[in-house]
Amino acid sequence: MRTATYFFIFLNLSLALFEEPAVYPLPFLATSVLEVLCLLVFLGRLTHFAKVTLHNVFWKDTKNICIMVAILLSLIDLAIYGVLRLYNVRNIRWSRIVRPIFLINFAESRQIRRAFRSIRNTLPEITYVFLLFMFSLLMFSLMALKLFGERNLQTAEGLPYFRNYLEIVFDLYVLVTTANSPDVMMPAFDFSSWYALFFIAFVIVNTYIFMSLFLAVVYNNYKKHLKVMPGGACD
Repeated sequence: MRTATYFFIFLNLSLALFEEPAVYPLPFLATSVLEVLCLLVFLGRLTHFAKVTLHNVFWKDTKNICIMVAILLSLIDLAIYGVLRLYNVRNIRWSRIVRPIFLINFAESRQIRRAFRSIRNTLPEITYVFLLFMFSLLMFSLMALKLFGERNLQTAEGLPYFRNYLEIVFDLYVLVTTANSPDVMMPAFDFSSWYALFFIAFVIVNTYIFMSLFLAVVYNNYKKHLKVMPGGACD
């Protein structure tokens, strides 16, 4: 039963690779049949669990309620999506976001729930570091707007460079990952090589200091909650 449950959970999550928009597209009928099959297996597993569990215990367990709600939402979304396809109306499968619920809430996934609860308990304690990081990002974005926004600089594609505050925030957020480095600073560097100091300071503060601090806080708090949580509390 455990192996079968894991197999159909994996199959249900893998459908995202084959549903529109897909990496490896399959016909809608094929993916819908597979999804209905997975949901029937989940419903059968839940029914079997209800047969061997006291009635009051079964209905008081929020995991069982979550699974039933996820099955119902998935079937409703699948039916609506199928009907709209018949009328050539473009729609989005919003129920995909509930599929991880099956992975977390089945009885076999005790260790996954334990890790998930540790992550959930860690989030409030990393909020302060995240807010400090966002404050730094917003302040650097404001500085970039004042430094470059009035100089009529342009990117290599001929687009305005650092003139919209929200776009600056996004570009500098990407720069934290260094994914757009050094391209993001080249228009300013071509105007004056001294402007490279701004981007160097940004990377030092946000990439090396804040990201290291953020990782340390996440790791320490996650490890603390994982040790404190008793074995029986994960159910």
